[in-house]
Amino acid sequence: MTFRPGREVLLVHRPKYDDWSFPKGKLERWEHPTAAAVREVAEETGVHVRLGPPLTSQRYPTDRRMKTVSYWAGRAVGDDDVSLYRPNHEIDQVAWVRIDKADAMLTYQYDRETLAEAVQVRRRTHPVVVLRHAKARSRSAWRGDDRLRPLLKTGMVEADRIVPLLAAYDVTRIVSSPSTRCLQTVKPYSDTTGWGIESRRRLSEEQVTAKGVQKVVDELIAGQQGAVICTHRPVLPVVYDALGLRPGQRGDELGTAEMLVAHVRKGAVVAVERHRIG
Repeated sequence: MTFRPGREVLLVHRPKYDDWSFPKGKLERWEHPTAAAVREVAEETGVHVRLGPPLTSQRYPTDRRMKTVSYWAGRAVGDDDVSLYRPNHEIDQVAWVRIDKADAMLTYQYDRETLAEAVQVRRRTHPVVVLRHAKARSRSAWRGDDRLRPLLKTGMVEADRIVPLLAAYDVTRIVSSPSTRCLQTVKPYSDTTGWGIESRRRLSEEQVTAKGVQKVVDELIAGQQGAVICTHRPVLPVVYDALGLRPGQRGDELGTAEMLVAHVRKGAVVAVERHRIG
């Protein structure tokens, strides 16, 4: 769901059901839920949104099956004026509604419960995304310098599919190990957005140090920009320590092209989520 300053939340009215709810829709083929959330809000309201902390998914019965809807506490980015919205057969009204009025305006109890949860985490955060590089050539099959080991074709596909996920969090800083497989993982996002890649040798397997990683992480935590750190499996625990993640926030080891999104507020991680490509 989408918030803007002034304690307002974005709601839509569907004439087919005569209900007020949050913008939502179905996944397209191969689409990740994070990308779908941003796309659906834009398509239904014209507002671009950046995802914040995740919310509890809704699950309820429809005519034929159970339906699951994923939600995030998002924020409007850029122009949030909906006064020129053109009604259509799916959505005939779009409105920014004060939170205290939205509770009464929403048609369904499960939406009111989601709103109540979102209000608790609506304060502005920024994401620091920890990304393990995509699938690369195996060490045993590579005869050259390991730092130059490239991605496989499947890894290049994974790198392309990472682009909309990072965009969903409005990532504008790209920080990477200088190893080829990491640089290739974030290059499609850099090429798409125009944001440059910052190469940091302390994020590499060969030159990692706890002090060097802490310096990188502290810089990203102190900033207000969405950021991604692309690195290697052996370096991930060092990054987690630098972020101050508790054991329960780390979960299992990240797979290739998998990311952990740490939502930061006032220098502390307030929420964590994980996403895998495919």
